Amino acid sequence: MNARMVRTLLAAALLAVQAATPALAQAGRPSAVLFRDVDVVSMERPQVDARRDVLVQDGRIARIGPAGSVQAPQQAHIVDGRGRYLMPGLAEMHAHLPSPPRESDSYDVLLLYLAHGVTTIRGMLGHPWHLELKERLARHEVLGPRLFTAGPSFNGQSAPTVERAVAMVREQKAAGYDFLKLHPGLSREVFDAIARAAGEAGIPFEGHVSEDVGVHRALEARQRAIDHLDGYMQALGDPQCLERAGAVGIFGLAVSHCADPARIPELVERTRAAGTWMVPTQILLEQWAIPPGEEELRSRPVMRYLPPQTVERWQSALRNFVGPNPPSRQDAQRFLELRRELIRRMHRAGVPIALGSDAPQVFNAPGDSALEELHLYTQIGLSPFEALQTATVNPARFFGAADRFGAVREGLEADLLLVEANPLEDVRAVRRLAGVMVRGRWLSRAELDERLEALSRRVDSATP
Repeated sequence: MNARMVRTLLAAALLAVQAATPALAQAGRPSAVLFRDVDVVSMERPQVDARRDVLVQDGRIARIGPAGSVQAPQQAHIVDGRGRYLMPGLAEMHAHLPSPPRESDSYDVLLLYLAHGVTTIRGMLGHPWHLELKERLARHEVLGPRLFTAGPSFNGQSAPTVERAVAMVREQKAAGYDFLKLHPGLSREVFDAIARAAGEAGIPFEGHVSEDVGVHRALEARQRAIDHLDGYMQALGDPQCLERAGAVGIFGLAVSHCADPARIPELVERTRAAGTWMVPTQILLEQWAIPPGEEELRSRPVMRYLPPQTVERWQSALRNFVGPNPPSRQDAQRFLELRRELIRRMHRAGVPIALGSDAPQVFNAPGDSALEELHLYTQIGLSPFEALQTATVNPARFFGAADRFGAVREGLEADLLLVEANPLEDVRAVRRLAGVMVRGRWLSRAELDERLEALSRRVDSATP
């Protein structure tokens, strides 16, 4: 065997190893990076700080100064920022991660979040392994977004009694989860017990609103966050109409005709007064209420990174959701417009909103759907700056971590996006990524593309 053949076989073996290795199983420590002559979008004010040098060392933003004024440390990596914009990384505040025995799938999901500029995720359906993953991410043993995670959810089956619910609260607090995730099916008695026990333990409870609880009780109990605007359609509904309608459908879709828009101002004010956050996941409901065509869904570029069986399951789930008797387009449109009006009014009233899209979920691919949600907020009426706040400074505030991340400021952890156009003019500029930095670890566009291509090859090789 000659040397050329040996080199060819070694190259093929290396490609095979790369194709079989989870996309983000290895990370590496961050090194010093200097962004030279870049326009900074700090997200602390709605303007661009033109022509700056930004030095990152030891995973933090060490210095920001006028272009040419910051000295690069020896062996620092220099990134040309001319004509580009440096902004904070984004947060996906309703994210999901696979759990054992599908650990390798989690690495692929983390890659997709990161490759779309998502550097923080709020994991909404936890597992003990996620606590280990969270620590490995923090130690740079795995490359991916910063992770805040709930434990296994509280629902009618997992928490059927007050005693079991209280025990779960204490167990999850002791285990180190960041918050409690509520799912539907909780009785009012169990919900009240969870609220009391969570207050005593000092752990927030967040997520869905059970039918037996209702929005008004959730707000009264100071639920930290309500996801999906769950329960709000019923809270707007005329009681007699709701009683006649029976089943409410997913997030109130089947009873949107009962909703009275005149009730919106009072409900918004109650929400503001409670201090409860909203994580709307509007893009999820837009796709469910008025689904795009199958061909359009399958042709999205991000779908090439997802296993075909996942896409098939999503398509089946969408068909099952629509069912044999889907709501009329008029009813679906009314449902979506009421939700959009709620988001618009809440934002204007000062109700805190954090961006979440519920991914991976039916045709909500990790990272990609967060960018769709971001653009949707501008269509609803938020300015680009206001929409970007829901994914940057707002999530940092939500976690009490505004002194750690969420902005471009000296001393903060370096979660940064380098984009090719001004996101304050059009949030879709975030799709034009020149690179991503997560806690000081720089990934250029070329490296991201390499990792995505390896993921695509693995998906293709696993396809029957």
